[in-house]
Amino acid sequence: MLNLISAVAAAGGAAAVGPPETHCKTGTKMTDSKYFTTTKKGEIFELKAELNSDKKEKKKEAVKKVIASMTVGKDVSALFPDVVNCMQTDNLELKKLVYLYLMNYAKSQPDMAIMAVNTFVKDCEDPNPLIRALAVRTMGCIRVDKITEYLCEPLRKCLKDEDPYVRKTAAVCVAKLHDINAQLVEDQGFLDTLKDLISDSNPMVVANAVAALSEIAESHPSSNLLDLNPQSINKLLTALNECTEWGQIFILDCLANYMPKDDREAQSICERVTPRLSHANSAVVLSAVKVLMKFMEMLSKDLDYYGTLLKKLAPPLVTLLSAEPELQYVALRNINLIVQKRPEILKHEMKVFFVKYNDPIYVKLEKLDIMIRLASQANIAQVLAELKEYATEVDVDFVRKAVRAIGRCAIKVEQSAERCVSTLLDLIQTKVNYVVQEAIVVIKDIFRKYPNKYESVIATLCENLDSLDEPEARAAMIWIVGEYAERIDNADELLESFLEGFHDESTQVQLQLLTAIVKLFLKKPTETQELVQQVLSLATQDSDNPDLRDRGYIYWRLLSTDPVAAKEVVLAEKPLISEETDLIEPTLLDELICYIGTLASVYHKPPSAFVEGSRGVVHKSLPPRTGSSESAESPDAAPAGVQPSEQPAVIPTQGDLLGDLLNLDLGPPVSGPPIAASSVQMGAVDLLGGGLDSLMGGTGFAAPSTVVPANLGAPLGSGLGDLFDLTGGVGTLSGSYVAPKSVWLPAMKAKGLEISGTFSRQVGSISMDLLLTNKALQVMSDFAIQFNRNSFGLAPAAPLQVHTPLAPNQSVEISLPLNTVGSVMKMDPLNNLQVAVKNNIDVFYFSTLYPLHILFVEDGKMERQMFLATWKDIPNENEAQFQIKECPLSADAVSNKLQGSNIFTIAKRNVEGQDMLYQSLKLTNGIWVLAELRIQPGNSSFTLSLKCRAPEVSQHIYQAYETILKN
Repeated sequence: MLNLISAVAAAGGAAAVGPPETHCKTGTKMTDSKYFTTTKKGEIFELKAELNSDKKEKKKEAVKKVIASMTVGKDVSALFPDVVNCMQTDNLELKKLVYLYLMNYAKSQPDMAIMAVNTFVKDCEDPNPLIRALAVRTMGCIRVDKITEYLCEPLRKCLKDEDPYVRKTAAVCVAKLHDINAQLVEDQGFLDTLKDLISDSNPMVVANAVAALSEIAESHPSSNLLDLNPQSINKLLTALNECTEWGQIFILDCLANYMPKDDREAQSICERVTPRLSHANSAVVLSAVKVLMKFMEMLSKDLDYYGTLLKKLAPPLVTLLSAEPELQYVALRNINLIVQKRPEILKHEMKVFFVKYNDPIYVKLEKLDIMIRLASQANIAQVLAELKEYATEVDVDFVRKAVRAIGRCAIKVEQSAERCVSTLLDLIQTKVNYVVQEAIVVIKDIFRKYPNKYESVIATLCENLDSLDEPEARAAMIWIVGEYAERIDNADELLESFLEGFHDESTQVQLQLLTAIVKLFLKKPTETQELVQQVLSLATQDSDNPDLRDRGYIYWRLLSTDPVAAKEVVLAEKPLISEETDLIEPTLLDELICYIGTLASVYHKPPSAFVEGSRGVVHKSLPPRTGSSESAESPDAAPAGVQPSEQPAVIPTQGDLLGDLLNLDLGPPVSGPPIAASSVQMGAVDLLGGGLDSLMGGTGFAAPSTVVPANLGAPLGSGLGDLFDLTGGVGTLSGSYVAPKSVWLPAMKAKGLEISGTFSRQVGSISMDLLLTNKALQVMSDFAIQFNRNSFGLAPAAPLQVHTPLAPNQSVEISLPLNTVGSVMKMDPLNNLQVAVKNNIDVFYFSTLYPLHILFVEDGKMERQMFLATWKDIPNENEAQFQIKECPLSADAVSNKLQGSNIFTIAKRNVEGQDMLYQSLKLTNGIWVLAELRIQPGNSSFTLSLKCRAPEVSQHIYQAYETILKN
């Protein structure tokens, strides 16, 4: 609405802008506000008469009144023909107003809007370039299919207009037209004309052409519209210096999508982009930073220019922090990413991140985060003095974060740990409740990082036991008491005091208390037998929380069957925690660096996570680093100084209760089937795959009696399933659907090696079927393959064997057997697989998505009663519904087709003419998925309802259904 009001004011031309009363005195006319104050009855009729008046001035006044009514939401569409008649005028002001009206109502009155077409065509040939541009701009805003074809000719003329203002307006119009009717734009050859405009002599035309092509390319990622080459890049860089600031942003964003052919070209582009860093507009600065951060990947760190560039990047980022708070926040979120990628850029600029007293809380918290990331041995004294000051502020959230920051400094900079601990003890002495609680939480982490070093402070912590009322602080204190029970004389009394209100505690505290008392029992068995029995019965018999019950049963079983094993498990040595626990995962960080200056860099999420309908969003990544075989995208790129094989352990988030059990108490990973590990990643899945009732021999809801190892190298019987599966589906060769091979790694990205592939599953074994083609001029040999950690632990079961060297223009087909015993890490998306392939030339990286149905195991048929019980047991919020469209199959055909891919039909019913199929399937990591498929005879759309304890897999299971049924 504001735009319309300002448009009225702008179109008002000579209309005065000062306060009304001053004008009245001098006899001039009032401001435009008078148009918004009429409340007459029969207004439309009067306006109709005025619009058809012979007097030009009266006509203009009438159109202004119409626009004013439209702005405040009145329906003035009845005046459409009368307003359109006013288009035939030489008065630019009146024309603007009529065009404004037309844009607003053309959609609701498409038949009437056609009346205006002739005027558009005429206006596009007007001697005044402003009118030509106005006509073409309005044409692009009228989103009516009927009219678009009439506009092609005028648009074609304007794209080749002699006036640059008209050409730049026409360029944007092409993008708008493409959004309405993409086919028409392609047929008319407008895209080629747009590409020609990139070579235009006027920089603004170039910028708008780039903006339009980028916009179109975003909605059609597969089309190679912006076919950038060194010549066109040179033209863009020339135009960059003379554009308006928005034009510069469009061009810089376009440059960021270009892949230079070598480090020399990358350096040359960086040199020409660097002057943009001193621009007054922060958006231009961030776009320039994005280009430089991306191309720096290609520069060798030994180059003098690399060091110069690092120095040049710091001042503009620091300058952004003197803007208003909202801009500061955006800058800080971007700096957070930059510091994670290249901390050396801002390592000497710590002071600018010190908090000012009048900073808003969101800026303060962000600055704190960056201070910790930049903390090092050189500046730690400064940082600690500053943090101690913050801990006495009045803002509670800020104080909490400051206390946590002191703990993070201790963990990050070992030399400062002692000073940090004494600072935390000083803060505990203040007796401010929330400060004490935060301090205890971080001291727990310090104990984990530096065992047997600072335990002398435990006595001080125990004095504050009564004041703790927050779950996280209580859980941390209980962990400390349990972990150091042998040093605390009255440990049993302390834990017993927590036990009194066991049922009122949060789950986090209950779990920690259970573990702490079991630790205490293993250290002092004679004194604490009663206590451990009490907590085990509270956890297993009186609790309805499955995590707590399961953990209680595990401990009970361990203690009753093998106390020595219990001691080895519960009191095992814990892995040290890593320094940075909230770093963004490297591949995501690389992608976010490519989105600096956009919303993605503020949310710290890729666009696909928050843009609706983002199927077409292309995943961007940084170019491979020059001069090293380790690429920036290396799936196994480990932090500096850490061998890939020994990744630092990370503190599990407090919410991840299963992670809590595995990481805090079990110490080094226990060998055996990796079902539990996968379960941790997938969320609410039982540690033992089938619930503890079966383990305890209970009669309740039990899992199939055979616990299946995750690597189904050989087909296994499914216990109960076999009794009912009369077809003997396990031993037979299943006709699981195999997708056709697609290109995973194009030759141009892998120095001539092209890799195509697909995944298949047969008789319980998974394989990756590859086609390697040598499109280079030299022989390729010494092939090897490695997978990054992934959601389901997929890993090669054998080396990649190419028996003879691969000659130029030769191809070889290989079937690589896979298993699911690899390391597990939850990926986004869930079925993402990052692969590294090595040969005698180099190491190459690519990622691909595997279809989930290759993980459906052969013993996925559930027994009917079990199906019913499980369906009821899974909460309703875990149910997801999907539509499978255009699938003209009968219920029996569907059932047979799905059984070939290990989706088993448990029962079939007919309800009110609809066929209902009840189905089950099981994934390699022991997750069960239950399905209800509704099929209406004669209707080719099916409704699929899925229920699962790990709802994040549902979307991928639905995609598997679609793939299998439609192929």
